Amino acid sequence: MPPSLTPLLARGAFLSLLKRPRPDAHVTPTRLVLPGVRVDLARLAGYERVCGFATGADALPVTYPHVLGFPLAMRIMTRRTFPLPLLGLVHTSFEVTQRRELEATAEYELAVYVEGLAPHRRGTEATVATEARIDGGLVWESRSTYLARHRTEDRPAPEAPKTERKPLPALTEWRLAPDVGRRYGAASGDRNPIHLHPVTARLFGFPRSIAHGMWTVARCLAEYGPQDAVTVRAEFKAPVLLPGTVTYAAEGPAFELRSAERVHLTGDVRSLGTQSR
Repeated sequence: MPPSLTPLLARGAFLSLLKRPRPDAHVTPTRLVLPGVRVDLARLAGYERVCGFATGADALPVTYPHVLGFPLAMRIMTRRTFPLPLLGLVHTSFEVTQRRELEATAEYELAVYVEGLAPHRRGTEATVATEARIDGGLVWESRSTYLARHRTEDRPAPEAPKTERKPLPALTEWRLAPDVGRRYGAASGDRNPIHLHPVTARLFGFPRSIAHGMWTVARCLAEYGPQDAVTVRAEFKAPVLLPGTVTYAAEGPAFELRSAERVHLTGDVRSLGTQSR
C-alpha cells in the first residue's frame, strides 16, 4: 500500500485558510529530489488493474511516474511557502514527455518543483513539474497545472467564442462503479476526499464523489494502446461523477472522454519522432 498522505493533506487544509492566492505571489524555488526509487511491483499491479492496463508488463504505464512523484508534489504544495491554498485546487491539465519505454525494474531519481504561477481568467494557476532520471539521464518529465479559483482584480478576459466541435468516433462505453475513486486512491495514494465518498464530496460542492482526473487520463491511455517515446497532452474539462457512464472516443492521435451531458477530457498522443508544437 502507498504511504498515507493524510497528515500532509490535513496540514495543507489548515494552511489553506491562511492563504490568499494571487498570480504575482512569490514562489520559493524548492526542488525536492528522491534518489534510488524502486517500483513496488505489487502496488504497480494494483494501479494497472484499476486503470485498465495489462498487468505484469515489463514497462511502466506512461502515467505511473506521476504516481511515484505525487508524495513529493504534496510535500511542496502543503508547505506554508506554497502560495496557493490546497483546498479547492483544480487539476486542469497534464502534459508528459516520455523519451523511451521505462522498465518496471529500473532505479529512478525523481525530482519535483513548482515551475511558476500564471494569471487565469478564473484565478491563479500553478505549474508543477515532475522529472524522472535513470543514471543521471532525463527519461520522463511532466507538467501539471492546478487552478486556485478566486476573484480577480482586473476585469476577466472574455472567453474565446465557442466553435462547433465535431465529436470523435465513439469506440467503447464504460460504466463506472461508485468505488472507482476509493480504488484508485488506494493504488495511487491520492485520497482527496472529493473522490472517496458522496458525503465528503458534498462538502466541496459536488453532488456525488468524482473520479480522479489522473485516473481518467490513465484509463484512456490504457485503451488507446502502448506508448513508448511519446508526448501526451490532456485537458480536464469537467468532473466525472460516480457512479456514471462515459464514452471513450478516439481518432488518430486524439482521444476524449465524454458523457451525454458534456466532454470531460480531451487529449492526444504523439510520437516524439512526429510531434510538432
